[in-house]
Amino acid sequence: MGAFLRYEDMWDMPLDGQGPGKRIPHWFGNLAWVLVGAVFKLLFRYRVDNRAALRGFKGKSGAVCVCNHTSFLDVAMIYVSARPAQWVRLMGRDTLFDNAGGLVGQILSRVGAFPVRRDAADRKAVKRAVRMLKDGELVGILPEGTRRGKSDRAPELHAGAAFIARMAHVPILPMCVRNAEKIKQKGKMVRFPKLSVEFGEPLLVGDFDFLPKEDRLDGCAWYAMRECFALHDRVPREAVDMAALFPGARDFSAAFAEHPLPAHATAEVAAALAAPEGEA
Repeated sequence: MGAFLRYEDMWDMPLDGQGPGKRIPHWFGNLAWVLVGAVFKLLFRYRVDNRAALRGFKGKSGAVCVCNHTSFLDVAMIYVSARPAQWVRLMGRDTLFDNAGGLVGQILSRVGAFPVRRDAADRKAVKRAVRMLKDGELVGILPEGTRRGKSDRAPELHAGAAFIARMAHVPILPMCVRNAEKIKQKGKMVRFPKLSVEFGEPLLVGDFDFLPKEDRLDGCAWYAMRECFALHDRVPREAVDMAALFPGARDFSAAFAEHPLPAHATAEVAAALAAPEGEA
């Protein structure tokens, strides 16, 4: 059974967390982690900073991990950074899953990824993500929707991650992958820079309720991505030029300058979410 699975079936099977039913077998994901992790350690000497911010959710709550996107290797780095204690179920563009006659879909599904239709209101993908999160799994989303500087599409700021987090009643965990964009630059030879992943501190969607109802999800997505770029550039969040990064998006700088959000630690958030109702 473990060797032959339709990848469409795996999208609705639990991988981690407390979901019911048969799980996606872990043998392939564990093998992939050992092989990919070893190669990345050798070639890119990668490291993971503040991984405790992710580990604190294990066995207590799901979380939506949001990250910048400059390279296809971002996805692999997100996966590797969570292993071996946790799995991040990445939401990926649906057209990837049919590549190589479905082989790519089989590989991606084995490590927990599932598809989303780009530029569409994909209710099925949203429902899958919400179910995973409610079952205590981690879901990874790249809100820019395309690789920054590597695609003919301009990065946009999508609010889907905020919407899913609100539906599932889970926090958003900003993170970043550094230097993946330097591996292959146009007109240059392949390079092997040091890669790093850094996790930030969790955001609670409810903290954005001071905004008008119609702006809350957009404001939450904007703030979460600002956190990702602040981590990436190692600068204060207020130093991130979001207007330059997302010229088509509304700028919420003034709103958050007037209403700073409270800081939360993973331990505090996870404990509150894991507590029985009425005790949090």
